[in-house]
Amino acid sequence: MKIQKQLSIFLDNRPGTLARLCRSLSRHGISIQAMTMADSIDHAVVRLVLSDPRKAVHLFEQAGLLVLEKEVVCLSVSNKAGALAAIAERLAKAGVNIEYAYCAAEEKQQKGLLVLRPSQAAKALRALKRGRN
Repeated sequence: MKIQKQLSIFLDNRPGTLARLCRSLSRHGISIQAMTMADSIDHAVVRLVLSDPRKAVHLFEQAGLLVLEKEVVCLSVSNKAGALAAIAERLAKAGVNIEYAYCAAEEKQQKGLLVLRPSQAAKALRALKRGRN
């Protein structure tokens, strides 16, 4: 469980745009640890947690892309009913809002990766660490 930088990139919503972005990251040895993408009529917002966000920001800015950086909390969660409810309840008790979240786990996987964008990342991390004890 830790705070990480998440990059949000605004891309044209056309075939091949995401492929080019991913290929560029690959060529520069940057791996994608988590990703979500939301579309609109003319663009897509891609949110990425990467192995080297600083290097990626430089790459994206060189390509003329708009990049926003935010702090997110990444944690491994049990793939069982109620796991997310317990996390959300701990954060609510601490007065931390979850602005958005994304996660994934295959049906038989024991754990999945949860990425949270809380209103206050450091406070969220403290609340979640206290809840583990």
